[in-house]
Amino acid sequence: MGNDLLLFGLYLMVLLLLAWPLGRYMKKVFNFEKTVFDPIFHPIEKLIYHLSSVSEHQEMNWRQYAGALLWFNLFGMAAVFLIQVLQGALMLNPEGLSGVTPWDLALNTAVSFVTNTNWQAYGGESTMSYLTQMAALTVQNFLSAATGIAVAVALIRGLTRKKTVTIGNFWVDLVRSILWILIPLSIVFTIILVQQGVIQNLSSYEVIQTLEGAEQKIVMGPVASQEAIKMLGTNGGGFFNANSAHPFENPTPLSNFLEIVSIFLIPAALVFAFGHMVGDRRQGLAVLAAMTILFATMLFANYYSELYGNPMLGSQGVSGPTAMEGKEVRFGIGGSSLFSVVTTAASCGAVNSMHDSYTPLGGLVQMLQMMLGEVVFGGVGAGFYGMMLYVLLTVFIVGLMVGRTPEYLGKKVEAWEMKMATIGILIPSVVILTFTAIASVIEAGVSSIANPGPHGLSEILYAFASGAGNNGSAFGGLTVNTLFYNLMMSAAMLLGRFGVIIPVLAIAGSLAQKKISPPGPGTFPTTGPLFACLLAGVVLIVGALTFLPALSLGPVVEQLLMLSGTTF
Repeated sequence: MGNDLLLFGLYLMVLLLLAWPLGRYMKKVFNFEKTVFDPIFHPIEKLIYHLSSVSEHQEMNWRQYAGALLWFNLFGMAAVFLIQVLQGALMLNPEGLSGVTPWDLALNTAVSFVTNTNWQAYGGESTMSYLTQMAALTVQNFLSAATGIAVAVALIRGLTRKKTVTIGNFWVDLVRSILWILIPLSIVFTIILVQQGVIQNLSSYEVIQTLEGAEQKIVMGPVASQEAIKMLGTNGGGFFNANSAHPFENPTPLSNFLEIVSIFLIPAALVFAFGHMVGDRRQGLAVLAAMTILFATMLFANYYSELYGNPMLGSQGVSGPTAMEGKEVRFGIGGSSLFSVVTTAASCGAVNSMHDSYTPLGGLVQMLQMMLGEVVFGGVGAGFYGMMLYVLLTVFIVGLMVGRTPEYLGKKVEAWEMKMATIGILIPSVVILTFTAIASVIEAGVSSIANPGPHGLSEILYAFASGAGNNGSAFGGLTVNTLFYNLMMSAAMLLGRFGVIIPVLAIAGSLAQKKISPPGPGTFPTTGPLFACLLAGVVLIVGALTFLPALSLGPVVEQLLMLSGTTF
């Protein structure tokens, strides 16, 4: 236990030490200030604009920005779908894998990677060719992450600009996110992963003879390059079906630690960048403090539940700390719990343990973080702009308490902003609860459940929380490669992604048109510990009020029944 607590403390320290300078660097990138990579990337940037006929100096209003974003992602989805369907006739397919079938699985996967969800209803090594893994899935990992960063930056511009209708240029923000941030970080992290033992090749699968004399096929492939952006972009889709529990993706405790750090690195850095871009670092620190409070609360709830374990295992001679079912021995309870909480706090979905094997309370923590909108650091870009919706809700509530028009960063938060913030917060929640209700009462939904009782409901609830939250992880036991779940999950992922992005951009456009008023005697400060605690409280209360009934029927009742000696 002592070593695990040391691991948690070391993790936060390393994360913040790396995120702080990265945040300063990101501020320079999006404020078009001079950076060390300019001589390398400026010529490439200019060439991209020339070939694509993009006018880099022409800015967009929020509707134009949203339109460009939607069209770009629509074409990306079509490209990923076609590459999957046609992969049997394409190159870099040493195993001769046929095109991805059925069509609904290919559609589900295309939607999944475009929305930064990376929900996988297939086994990567047995379904996708090297070309599909690289040209479709890995490329889209970069593009979906860059889309999230672009939206976050557009929102920050809306908060800082005054009396203007423009919030930047989507194409410029997209290109700079990829060239200046995602590619350099991915190259460095790929090299580190290869040094740790993650494979990176284009070789055919190897057939070896085991000690027992049987033959076993060993999967090869360009894993390290996909693993790097999978983590840094909070994507989560693994090259292997076992994801980050596979030793070719995550071979050592050090690689495990670095992969966990990389998931939160850019989301945390964006909060620092926000403080620098608005000209008041305390604003970023207050939001960061709220995120850290929520993260620490979730981590210790999950960890202590797993440490205590299932008391029924005691009758089998197994004590709590040694109840390792579903976890890798090389990571232990601490490394597994930390990974599971980080990956469900971010919209990542990478896993190094089986979430279905956690205690009901441990699984509840994972679910709740996704239900909150994954704003506890959250996904790349998505975590920041999701949390800013809660910031606006918090200042609105405070304004009601004191009878004053709510303000944030000198901008009055009025009816339009609150309508959009409410829509952005409610759409994922409505999708999760509505889709879970439908799947729980029709044959196409319940026929996929492997476990009866409350755990079966938890499996369905987790799946739609993961889809609408653009996470991608899953409880085991639910057969999702069916027409019903492929289409329902596709709808959940699209609504969860773009149903939040469009209101956020609408808020950015509205705020950019407003003037900035200096703080007065009645202005509520949004830089201190009081605001950080209020913000964390609002996030928890909204989540609790929205999902408490559903969670009570699933993991809560299952935890109580487990303590009384009943299993499912």
